[in-house]
Amino acid sequence: MKRLNASNKWNNRQTSELARAILALRTVAEAKKFLRDLLTEDELMEFGNRWLAARLLAQNVSYSTIRGKTGLSSATIARISAWLKTGLGGYRLMLKRQSHHHSSVPVGKRLC
Repeated sequence: MKRLNASNKWNNRQTSELARAILALRTVAEAKKFLRDLLTEDELMEFGNRWLAARLLAQNVSYSTIRGKTGLSSATIARISAWLKTGLGGYRLMLKRQSHHHSSVPVGKRLC
């Protein structure tokens, strides 16, 4: 299966240290504090909506419904769909892990 990561520029010491910092977080409250300090409000909302799009795509929700719920462009949704299918497996890993905690994504909710 072809992978979409044409470049490995992102795979460096800084991103490894960031991943270690994320792994050190113990609670949702800690994660939210760290992410809010790390990211702007707009970036945080964008990432939250991308994660929602991935979960909705996994439930075969249409692009138009996802666009309406998240405000993401069709191009961004298509990119998320491609990564979900042929990426490094990060989305699939987290979807599988979270499926043990949540039975479904509330389609009417928007992550912000």
